[in-house]
Amino acid sequence: MRIPIAVSLVFHCCSYAMAQTSVLVITGGHDFEEQEFFEIFESFDAMEYKHLVQPQGNEMIETGELREYDAIVFYDMIQSITDAQKKAYLKALDQGTGMVFLHHALVSYQDWPEFKNIIGGKYLLEKTVEAPKSTYKHDVNIDVRIVDPKHPVTRDFEDFQILDEVYGSFIVNESVTPLLKTNHPESTETIAWCHVYGNSRIVYLQSGHDRHAYKNVDYRALVKNAIYWVSDSSSR
Repeated sequence: MRIPIAVSLVFHCCSYAMAQTSVLVITGGHDFEEQEFFEIFESFDAMEYKHLVQPQGNEMIETGELREYDAIVFYDMIQSITDAQKKAYLKALDQGTGMVFLHHALVSYQDWPEFKNIIGGKYLLEKTVEAPKSTYKHDVNIDVRIVDPKHPVTRDFEDFQILDEVYGSFIVNESVTPLLKTNHPESTETIAWCHVYGNSRIVYLQSGHDRHAYKNVDYRALVKNAIYWVSDSSSR
């Protein structure tokens, strides 16, 4: 039986104990509905966030002053990153900084090969010898299947539907652990995953194009659980 919407949000969000969590949210390089997007984070109890727009996000990472944040959420889509910033990015991952990547963050850093290993996949802006150019389509109803209802990010979820943008023909690394899948004909099958890079937990959620996704209670619960999971060091 489908859990009613009002109950569903409470049910999912109770997967983690309510402890104050500090999050750095980094955007830039892609337009989005800002008010509706930030309402996601404002709806979470016991969570505070700071917002930076690229290149300020990478400049903050380069300083190494990330100790005040439990997790970083990337909703950016940029290509510019210096060698010093790459080095700082990798250092943050070695230090165990949890990272959540949303939607178009998969398109970032086309010319930085290691980013594919960090995020766990790649949206291809151009075709390669190994793979075709990736695709997208807006405003489609996507049937989402929960791969592992026991994983902390998807614990106690049931399959759900979301109106959102699909990506097709993007790369998913074999080393990641799938969390969500879909059978939509214009989407790559795996649409969310997690893995560990260095000493850091990583989650990628392909959904999240606009207000239709932002207001979806299942999507909000996934974002919240992902933040908690990547920032939780108790079981490492």
